[in-house]
Amino acid sequence: MYTSGRTPRVVVGVDGPPASYEALRWAVRYARLIAATVDAVAAYELPGAVGWSAPAVDAEFDEAQSRQAMTEEIQKVLLQVGEVPMEEHLVRGGAAQALIAASVGAQLLVVGSRGLGGFASLLLGSVSQQCAAHASCPVVIVRPDVTGDDETTDRG
Repeated sequence: MYTSGRTPRVVVGVDGPPASYEALRWAVRYARLIAATVDAVAAYELPGAVGWSAPAVDAEFDEAQSRQAMTEEIQKVLLQVGEVPMEEHLVRGGAAQALIAASVGAQLLVVGSRGLGGFASLLLGSVSQQCAAHASCPVVIVRPDVTGDDETTDRG
């Protein structure tokens, strides 16, 4: 039980796919139940160098696109399930590392079970597995469609 006198904090990873929407809905509803704030965390990485040269990148453009996608996802979910005190955090780097760092001092970390993975995630381990193993607080891994919501309705 949370007893330090500070407002409890729920950290949630947001990255766009259906499991991320489910995780955000779950986190918002849980935060409302325990009168917590929500820290929505999204991470983005710039393409790495391959061979002799790196691809042309515009870090400001990538950050702006990532911030816009995160804000749109949060707004869609909040329209469905209602407002809670929330802070948005966009971090340059790996998702697992960003979420693990954000978990310090949090009551709970909520992540979707499937992100942008693919073959690379099989070799490196999924974000949810890394968070479950290394977070500083309990972790809830939410599968898509567990709340019974789709992107246009709310039943709770």
